[in-house]
Amino acid sequence: MLKKLAVSSLLPLLAGVLLAPLAASAAPPGAAALATADYALATYRDDVVESLERMVSFNTVADPAVPFERNPQQQGFKRYLREQARRLGFDFHDYGMVLVIGLGKGSERVGVITHGDVQPVDPSKWAKSPFVLDRVSEPGRLLGRGTEDDKGPIATALYAMKAIKDRQPGLRKRIELYVYMGEESDWAPLQAFLAKHKPPQMNITLDAEYPVVVAEKGWGALTVTMPTPTPTPTPTLQPASALTSSAASAPAGAARLAAFKGGFFGSQIPEDASAVIEAAGAELEQAIRRRAEGQAGMRYQFLRDRLQLTVVARGHAAHSSKPEDGLNAISMLADALNVQPWDGTAAAAMVNFLNDMVGTGLTGERFGAIAYSDGFMGPMTVAPTVLKQTAEGIELNINLRRPRGKSKAALSAEVQQAFDVWKNARMPQARLSAEIGDPWVRDDAPQLATLLGVFAHYTGIADAKPISIGGGTNSRLFPNAVSFGPAMPGTVYSGHSEHEFITEKQLLLNLQMYTAVLVELATAKSDSINKH
Repeated sequence: MLKKLAVSSLLPLLAGVLLAPLAASAAPPGAAALATADYALATYRDDVVESLERMVSFNTVADPAVPFERNPQQQGFKRYLREQARRLGFDFHDYGMVLVIGLGKGSERVGVITHGDVQPVDPSKWAKSPFVLDRVSEPGRLLGRGTEDDKGPIATALYAMKAIKDRQPGLRKRIELYVYMGEESDWAPLQAFLAKHKPPQMNITLDAEYPVVVAEKGWGALTVTMPTPTPTPTPTLQPASALTSSAASAPAGAARLAAFKGGFFGSQIPEDASAVIEAAGAELEQAIRRRAEGQAGMRYQFLRDRLQLTVVARGHAAHSSKPEDGLNAISMLADALNVQPWDGTAAAAMVNFLNDMVGTGLTGERFGAIAYSDGFMGPMTVAPTVLKQTAEGIELNINLRRPRGKSKAALSAEVQQAFDVWKNARMPQARLSAEIGDPWVRDDAPQLATLLGVFAHYTGIADAKPISIGGGTNSRLFPNAVSFGPAMPGTVYSGHSEHEFITEKQLLLNLQMYTAVLVELATAKSDSINKH
């Protein structure tokens, strides 16, 4: 595990080196951009934090039971943005789930792409409510759902635009801030909007990492279902030894894995998992404890009610596109239970599947021949995210993030073949469904040199190169779009975790960089940008 984490931490550095021939040379920001950025920091540092505080207060998690147009939290957030836009002197256009806040005129436009919805939360894991900006619990950090993903970027973009409006650096292009309200749950409304509305010619997305993201892995999902086994009929002449699959009945009096669950939502590395074992003797409990003790960073509770043992595992949540930043409670609990054969229940079959096909690794090396890697984009990652009981049995969701280098058809065939081999040997009733998306690369965006130049100026990292990430952003949907922040390279991305934050220092650094970039892009002649 440690070796995998150490190797994965080098991937961004290797990626930058491997992409170096594609990167434009950095273009240092001009005097107007630097002066406007200085003004933004000096004038609006408190306003940015206050704006973020108000935005965090709206619980903009998508609610399947309440349509967006009737969701009071979503609509309240929209009203707040409308009021902010008008107070700051911008025009505001409401297209339902797409909001556009504009500065300036002209047919040439620069787009800033963000989203206002956020991921689900477990309030019990926060020092304060996740919808209250917590500035006290961890001095220097602003904690709350959306602080990094993606309300912090919205607040900084608004006040970058306000500083530009105040200073009047001579805009040649209109600036448009897009706030989409369904990025975390449903891209279809944004796609429908873009089919009818012409987007800006050049765009930056504030929903990933620095220096500049020019490639994103393809998102994929495998759903594995282990049906609840049909009760074994009255014994016949068939000997018990002939029952070898995971669906076989457990011997009378033997320990029985009655339940297994974990995870919270599909794009989060699961922090929690639990298993219930019936007829669990003391020797079995000790064997599980010993195996669990070898898992660095994991925490376990063993709760006993006579012969029923509940094992509770606590790992560390992270964005599922960066499984190396987390500690997967589902995978690790399955490994801890791997101290004896398990049979007779759907939970037993799922533990066997996880240990046989997934393990505690990150790249699918046990799952037949599916594992592969790209020199720039890195390896495909394979992460169990949600494990739950359904009416049909136990269902496991596995999140894939795949690079270029293998076709969708080839990967789909390898997944199915590996699963079929396993199920034929272990659980013939098991089922698999797969959804596999495509990776995305845009390494020729004309604003690369400008973005790299601003980043180099404000961070001192002079040789920064474009990078690839595992996550997927709305950059894919806009022309000439690449991501620019808000997370610094080499740091753990806290969005999607139960400990989301942005440091106040980073928020204000982002304010400076976004201001300088928008001045550079919106005041330059189109030809001057394309020459870099």
